[in-house]
Amino acid sequence: MNTTRFLITVATYNEIENIPHLVPAIFEETDRFAAEKNFTFDVLVIDDASPDGTGEWCDAHAEEFPRLKCLHRAGKNGLGAATIAAMQYAIENGYDRMINMDADFSHHPKYLEAIACADADVVAGSRYIRGGGIVGWPLRRHFMSRSINAFGRTLLGLSIHDISGAYRNYRVSTLAKLDFSRFQSMGYAFQEEVLWRLKLVGAAMSEVPIIFEDRIRGTSKISLKESITAVKTLLMLRR
Repeated sequence: MNTTRFLITVATYNEIENIPHLVPAIFEETDRFAAEKNFTFDVLVIDDASPDGTGEWCDAHAEEFPRLKCLHRAGKNGLGAATIAAMQYAIENGYDRMINMDADFSHHPKYLEAIACADADVVAGSRYIRGGGIVGWPLRRHFMSRSINAFGRTLLGLSIHDISGAYRNYRVSTLAKLDFSRFQSMGYAFQEEVLWRLKLVGAAMSEVPIIFEDRIRGTSKISLKESITAVKTLLMLRR
């Protein structure tokens, strides 16, 4: 039985309050089931020159966590650009699967086994299927997220219910079919765009339920402006 090599990717900007907790939590969780499933897990932090020392923490703890890697980028160029860099790293380094997750524990490591074991080209951790949900959001944010998801699913013809969440497991050989130079969104709308482009290359998609818990440390990076930009990007994709 061949070993499946996973790369868990975490894009960061000013996450020093979270990353020292998240990295050991990821390894603790994956070590629990990796040997039984014949999986291996590395973690790649993609840091956009965080002034709070997030990237430096990763470098300083590389000996403690030998499967931790850090990709330092020159500036804050957007979540989409960071995720593309992670995807290219996974392709170039021969990984089989790439699991992307947020740095702030809104994507809890306890769901990693379910997400890793699901076998589709794209497996989405979903807030909007039976068993999923959201904790800690105001009503306005619930409405905004559900509206964008419903609008985007209809516009782009996507079958999965949560198209804006970033907690996903990608088959790397399928990612290799994408032309990353054609992407239009480098911000939060990247999540919808990558699903649409994967659909165009014939990717099979599935979902597993997760409970999304709003961050308890640090500051959220998403804004109303980002949401408006996401809607504009979706409309541009269908022109």
